[in-house]
Amino acid sequence: MDRRKILLVLAAVIAAFGTLLVFLYAQGADNRAKEDIESVQVLKAVQTIEPGETFEDAAAAGKMEPQDVPKDQVLEGAQSDLTGLTGLKATSRILTGEQIVSGRWGGTVENTSLAIPDGMMAISVNLTDPARVAGFVSPGSEVSVFLTSSEMPQPAFTRMLLPRVQVLGVGTTSTITSTKTSDDGAQTTEQLPATLMTLALPQKDAQRVIFAAANGELAFGLLTDKTKVAKAPAVTANTLLQ
Repeated sequence: MDRRKILLVLAAVIAAFGTLLVFLYAQGADNRAKEDIESVQVLKAVQTIEPGETFEDAAAAGKMEPQDVPKDQVLEGAQSDLTGLTGLKATSRILTGEQIVSGRWGGTVENTSLAIPDGMMAISVNLTDPARVAGFVSPGSEVSVFLTSSEMPQPAFTRMLLPRVQVLGVGTTSTITSTKTSDDGAQTTEQLPATLMTLALPQKDAQRVIFAAANGELAFGLLTDKTKVAKAPAVTANTLLQ
């Protein structure tokens, strides 16, 4: 076999190998796409579930049904059967079409639509979207509460007010007017969306949060079970870069 024929055979082998690689890649991409759109069954509300309604009552009334949801859209704590949350009550209104997640259900509700822990009371504060972690805080979440104050005569500061607080409910969203004055005296006014956030607190801490909200700006830090939080010195203009 002369050199030209050898080169032709070699080229054909390389072309066949390249075709095989393209086929395998396309097959893998197709499999990955199928995995991305794979559906799983989770419980969804098919009727509105009211705050304080028990899981059993909602199930008996046919307010929840298993439905297919794309795998990548399943929420944390989503339930797949009608037994996982037995004995709990809805801590906030669950609308038709929402997934049934464990974070929206809590303990016994007595004479209220909120599951308030024993020995505590519920209070609400109005927070803008950035202050409530862009809307990721939901009923059942735990948050740290921070206070920023610019009240004179003390210097402006930011400090953790409470290290770990339970969120009971997320209320309606409205708009608030915010006016800022620049160094040259120019004022800028804007409309900001704000949402009522309801917290479970003992009386002493409830008083602190109410006072802080009236005399400064509050912000939440969303926590997990593994988040480490501890009170620390206030951050001021003098300590910001230390």
